Amino acid sequence: MTDPAFGDPLLDPLFTTPAAAVAFSPRRRLQGMLDFEAALARAEARAGVIPTEAVGPIAAACRAELYDLGELGAEAALAGNTAIPMVKHLTRRVKATDAEAARFVHWGATSQDAMDTGLVLQLRTFADGLDADLGRLDRALAELADRHRGTPMIARTWLQHALPTTLGLKAAGWLDALRRDRARLAAAGERLALQFGGAAGTLAALGPKAMPVAEALAEELDLPLPALPWHAARDRVVETATALGLLAGTLGKLGRDLSLMMQTEVAEAFEPAAPGRGGSSTMPHKRNPVGAAVLLAAAVRAPALVSGLLAGMVQEHERGLGGWHAEWQALPDLCRLVAGSAHQAAEIVSGLEIDAERLRADIGITRGLIMAEAVTMALGERMGRMAAHERVSAASRRAAEEGRSLRAVLEEDPQVTELLDVEALDRLFDPLNYVGAADAFVDRVLAGRCG
Repeated sequence: MTDPAFGDPLLDPLFTTPAAAVAFSPRRRLQGMLDFEAALARAEARAGVIPTEAVGPIAAACRAELYDLGELGAEAALAGNTAIPMVKHLTRRVKATDAEAARFVHWGATSQDAMDTGLVLQLRTFADGLDADLGRLDRALAELADRHRGTPMIARTWLQHALPTTLGLKAAGWLDALRRDRARLAAAGERLALQFGGAAGTLAALGPKAMPVAEALAEELDLPLPALPWHAARDRVVETATALGLLAGTLGKLGRDLSLMMQTEVAEAFEPAAPGRGGSSTMPHKRNPVGAAVLLAAAVRAPALVSGLLAGMVQEHERGLGGWHAEWQALPDLCRLVAGSAHQAAEIVSGLEIDAERLRADIGITRGLIMAEAVTMALGERMGRMAAHERVSAASRRAAEEGRSLRAVLEEDPQVTELLDVEALDRLFDPLNYVGAADAFVDRVLAGRCG
């Protein structure tokens, strides 16, 4: 029997991915612990701690499909964690085939060793799936930035029209943040390590064989061997959680920008169209930003999950009470949530529809007022910055009051036309002539100069 792709068939397809759902399914959680137990037996046999003959029967019983999840869960409710009943049922199953081998199940380990190492194995599997979507998003954003480096659009500050920019620079901004997130996740992943300390973090039960077993176990599982067990030091796990929280925020920023650009009154960009995507139950004309909604929902939910994991770091002495337990559902929930957001973001950007004409048209909504700074700087070189600022400010107020273009008002001012001829005004009122270092910034991001 295998787990269904989704635990919640109604909502999981919207908010997570099949790969993330499987990586953190109950059966996968159990298999992670069983993988630890099988590797432990192999490592201890290599170190001469248990008989080599015990490895086969133990490893053969370390298959999650052999166990009843409901039965284990009911016993975990009494035991306080899932590893205790797992070890009991594993031992019983091994004993049914080899009583001698059953003596060496879970030898010298503790419940948290199995659970934490199992979690690290789950996170490693999860990271592969997440990075595949992030890589796809990275490539789509890079292509968008390069293709639209010369596509002018309005930059908005405080939701108001500010100055011209380019769509390429906007996409490069999304990409730059994403690459920092990927770097953080990769760095956090490198610090996820084997958990193996025994009852109190000393591996006392293994005596002089402690380090040889630990080294062999790390090798068996292809995990880093930390300097010492980290039962109550949760920074390794929470570092991954905080990196995921930051990624959720980055994707939420992308979702916010795109949803605003999709507004009917703006209509500059659109999520990819597909049958049944973004429709309304009552309004046939609607094209809703459903992907952006997932990105925004994840950005809303992720901080609470991350804060709970941060709060759980304050653990007691060598093994914590409650804080460790708080991770068991919060971290998988966070992983599933962010995976769904990343997948939706990759889907959106890969098929994003851009209306370049509308982008340019929206630049003209203020009738040239957004070019006031450009004119001020040009005039300032000849009459001084303050005098130029006062003159252009007065012209801007008049243009707004009369519903006319700023250029038309300026052309009626002899002090302006004496210093700026028609060709100069043409240059100043061309948005692409006032995007500064936008192209250079795009180049820097595409060249990988993120920081």
